[in-house]
Amino acid sequence: MSERGASTRPRRLTLVRHAKSDWSDTSLTDFDRPLNARGERDAPDMARRLVEAGLRPTLMISSPAARALATARVFAKAFGHSEKRIRLAEAAYLATPGELLEVVRRSGGRATHVMLFGHNPGISGFAAWLAGDDSLGEVPTCAVASLRVPVAKWSELEFGKAERDFYDFPKSRR
Repeated sequence: MSERGASTRPRRLTLVRHAKSDWSDTSLTDFDRPLNARGERDAPDMARRLVEAGLRPTLMISSPAARALATARVFAKAFGHSEKRIRLAEAAYLATPGELLEVVRRSGGRATHVMLFGHNPGISGFAAWLAGDDSLGEVPTCAVASLRVPVAKWSELEFGKAERDFYDFPKSRR
């Protein structure tokens, strides 16, 4: 495939809100909170659903916060990826939609499918602003929204230009 052909392949951005976190240890900072039992149950289930839907990323980016990174690790395992393939983005921790846009623009590189693990309210806002559609409202923990992105390069990503074509969350099948 020519270099030109490679740069015009369709892109996909999948947003994952971290799984449910544990608030029981009040000595932990927000950054260090781990997943709770429900989060540990939901993350593998949601990762399996993405595998079944054929939504495997070529690049995984995660907030370095314990709960987001733990969620990303579970998904990486389901995709058969090494944890070393998860790229940490400090700027994704408690980021605004605009900050998440910059994370993807800077970090997407040549990947055709970027999966971003983050936090609310940023992830919910980012999904809404990308699609120009606030119909999801606040996405629940471990929810996944996948969007088709009509850009040749991640640096061209803009709000209002993506099309959401997959959305799922843990309680949707219970």
